[in-house]
Amino acid sequence: MSNDEPRAPLESEVPEVIGFLDHLLRPERNWSIAAEYPQVFTAPNRENLRIIKHNGPIIAHAATKFLIIKTHFGLFKVAAIGSVVTDPNHRNLGYSRSIMNSCLQIAEEGCADFAILWSDLYDFYGKLGFELAGREISFVIDQLPDLATKSDLLPMHELRIVQSPKVAPEAILRLYGQHPCGTVRTAEDIRRHLTIPNSRVYTAWDRSNQLRAYAIEGKGGDLKGYIHEWGGGVSALLPLFAHIRREAGQPITVIAPSHAENLIRHLKEWPTLVHEGFLGMIRIINRRNLFLKITRRAKQLGLHDFVIESEGDQVRVGTATDLVTLSTPTEITRLIFGPHPIGALNPTYKESFPIPMWIWGWDSV
Repeated sequence: MSNDEPRAPLESEVPEVIGFLDHLLRPERNWSIAAEYPQVFTAPNRENLRIIKHNGPIIAHAATKFLIIKTHFGLFKVAAIGSVVTDPNHRNLGYSRSIMNSCLQIAEEGCADFAILWSDLYDFYGKLGFELAGREISFVIDQLPDLATKSDLLPMHELRIVQSPKVAPEAILRLYGQHPCGTVRTAEDIRRHLTIPNSRVYTAWDRSNQLRAYAIEGKGGDLKGYIHEWGGGVSALLPLFAHIRREAGQPITVIAPSHAENLIRHLKEWPTLVHEGFLGMIRIINRRNLFLKITRRAKQLGLHDFVIESEGDQVRVGTATDLVTLSTPTEITRLIFGPHPIGALNPTYKESFPIPMWIWGWDSV
């Protein structure tokens, strides 16, 4: 077995992999990174992990996890990449690039439509073809809102709010399934997510003991102070957010997809600070599959003469008589996923863009 080349770990090497990651990414934590990402460091996903060994020990690692995302454009296969780390004594030697290229090969061989990761190393990942794209809206709830003036919200005395991970996964799944966009999950997936350490699970129940809303704050070493998962109707969600803010005694941040229009409208009426950001860093893997899904959606909207096609490295989009040519990966990726519309594109065809893509916090890698 060649040294210094990315490969999947052997089953016998998995404890060494976890130890390497815990040492570099989760020092001084009382939990393992394997518990933090219960869908990533599992036997079925071992072949999608990559390590590099040098003279014996592991010196670099990266993980890929395939997600199936549902949207009204159809299903998308996404390669989420994370836990990318190189031992400090072996950095700036090309190992991170090598292991990332191996992850992108996994994504391509796995027929992913695109790959996504979350990082502030924009220059490094930009050189690997990733672009900041997609949209997320964050609401910082600093002051407690006056809920008594909102007649469309459930009164607090009609809700029983509980902070505990001991909740039936099926109840969470029922509300989660109402989202128009998100990872396809099972009750077993939810059960595993509920075990993530340093994650606070809040649920709101009505008088008939029906779950009306839930919210998840924190995830292991990340997302502290961020509500990154939520579900249920606005009438129960907003009182739940207010309760969490009151209990926290400090500002909390709610992350929402741009297509959650009803929730966004209500939160903008609160004394909140609003920030529009990117979903993540995205690299298109399979243009052909992606363009076929976009074209199919355009036809569903009655846009039968719609065209989106590759011409070398460029992309042409519009109609045969009204085409716009996009020359850079940034233009192409942000046209498809947002956030910036292409000004020269015929307004009729802007209905097809961007894809309302969203990946919830539990699914980040």
